[in-house]
Amino acid sequence: MSKSNLVLGAVLGLGALAGGLVIAQRPGENVGRRHPNLMEAQHLIDQALSRLGDAQRDNDWDMRGHAAKAKELLEQANHEIKEAAEAANHH
Repeated sequence: MSKSNLVLGAVLGLGALAGGLVIAQRPGENVGRRHPNLMEAQHLIDQALSRLGDAQRDNDWDMRGHAAKAKELLEQANHEIKEAAEAANHH
């Protein structure tokens, strides 16, 4: 294995580890039972995050950062769902 491949592998591994820690430390954004459709959307996001983690492990974390980016976007969507529920609560 060349030195550049070793460095690339180490960088990707550290990035994947950091991404996993962010997911593991994610604050709860549960909207609660008042909004069952939003609650189900959050549940589906959680499932997607889990499956992305599975895919990353199955591919030795070598997905060129796309799975990590997808996780970031899902986290953003989860936050927006929480914001939507809070906005609905104010009506």
